[in-house]
Amino acid sequence: MSRIHFMKFTHIPFHKTGFFSKTMTDYLDQKESIKQFYNNFPDMKGFASQIQEKATSFPQVTRKELVTVLQDQYSNITASEATLENIKSLENKDTFTITTGHQLNLFTGPLYFLYKILSTINLSETLAEQFPLQRFVPVYWMATEDHDFEEINYFNFKGKKVTWDRPEGGAVGRFSLEGLQEVFASFSKQLGDSKNAIFLSQLFEKAYVSQNSLADATRYIANELFKSYGLVILDADDQRLKNIFAPLMKDELLNQTSKKAVSKTILNLEKDYKVQVNPRDINLFYLTENSRERIIENEGQYPIHNTDLVFSEAEIIYELENHSDRFSPNVIMRPLYQEVILPNLCYIGGGGELAYWFQLKAYFEAVEIPFPILLLRNSVQIVSKKQVKKLHNLDISFEEMFMEQHLLLAKKVQKNSDIQFSFADATELLTQQFLALRRIANDTDVSFIGAVDAQQRKQLKGLENLEKRLLRAEKRKNFLLINRIKSLQDQLLPNKSLEERQRNFSEYYLAHGHDLIIALKESLKPLEQAFTILEL
Repeated sequence: MSRIHFMKFTHIPFHKTGFFSKTMTDYLDQKESIKQFYNNFPDMKGFASQIQEKATSFPQVTRKELVTVLQDQYSNITASEATLENIKSLENKDTFTITTGHQLNLFTGPLYFLYKILSTINLSETLAEQFPLQRFVPVYWMATEDHDFEEINYFNFKGKKVTWDRPEGGAVGRFSLEGLQEVFASFSKQLGDSKNAIFLSQLFEKAYVSQNSLADATRYIANELFKSYGLVILDADDQRLKNIFAPLMKDELLNQTSKKAVSKTILNLEKDYKVQVNPRDINLFYLTENSRERIIENEGQYPIHNTDLVFSEAEIIYELENHSDRFSPNVIMRPLYQEVILPNLCYIGGGGELAYWFQLKAYFEAVEIPFPILLLRNSVQIVSKKQVKKLHNLDISFEEMFMEQHLLLAKKVQKNSDIQFSFADATELLTQQFLALRRIANDTDVSFIGAVDAQQRKQLKGLENLEKRLLRAEKRKNFLLINRIKSLQDQLLPNKSLEERQRNFSEYYLAHGHDLIIALKESLKPLEQAFTILEL
């Protein structure tokens, strides 16, 4: 019998974990201070409005070109019937996409790669139920033009790094797979010889030894894991798609529209929130096989950073019109590129991603492209039956397990203590007594108030020190309890961080096989906007 039948999941508010920013919690609460930075909110009313807005603005000619490109990209891969039907349906004016994007991390990188894609698949299915006249296609946008190799050249497996070393340079999607045969040989030995281990080993080998580029390898893995759900995987590093985007890249080169719009937004946003990225004068790179360098504008000339290349205005426009594939949007323009070439309604991303999207709404308005709905991706903490039992025995709730460790230890030691003394009550009592003394001083000798205040500070500090000493003594007495709590929380939150940012899916796939994907798909509810605890 499949283990999946014993799966349980619980949802808790994002803010109860302590791992989400004020920007995100205010967005989820729809605070007035953040409303000007997004368009429609991710609820059914918002989606109905977004469908109408996108339907009247997305050209049919773009749909046809998009389908042609996708069919070409899938020509050397075994796609499911569901995926092929989804690709073909994109020609239809009533078909829309739900998109997530992610870097080309080695063997998918951190666990949340799965959560992003399954959130996208589940939201597409939910919308299909609510809007039966439209079709919704889940899309994974591969960040093939990224060039930060150090962020993607490794993954963690059982607490150790599996790393791919190779020379850097250019867009990572175009990288050859040189050196990954050695990585495969080392990693496969660590997996063992179980049925799930063999699957993982073959998945890695067929991706990284048999394919031609990092983009091909990443597409292969994502397709193998999610093809049954109709996932469509797009590599936008394609000249035909960039030709569609070329007018907006030309506008960027000549008018620097993005910086003007985003800079104004930043002035408003930074009053309440942290600014995620700052725009450059020109938010495009010049792309060759071995480099991706910034385009700079200098008194009508366009030098390429870190190279000897310099274009005049006429030359760079000619270059764009004839070689659009040599131009690559940066973090400010990439979201716009996505929305120009996809009939997209919603972008699903992590907190950091959505924070920079909030900087872009005015830019989208300036170039008259609909700004998509933004949805915080699902986050998950996977816990085993054994770990759930330990949490129960230690009287730690799911919400408490995310507490900072020193606060959690203090709370549980105090609760477990034989000495029932409330320092909070003592502090309150002391404060009231000094309040009375201050009134007396005010009625008799005002100069006495300073001495009262000084004594109050001294007494409160003394109480605080006594509380710390008592807690240390209680911790020594309860060292077994302390060690059990520390050990469990360190298992659940490696490096004091959410495990989804640390672990790779292969650890859980090794234990649960495809049941892992099924359990996650069943438990993730994108529109509930809550953190998921999955018991496996």
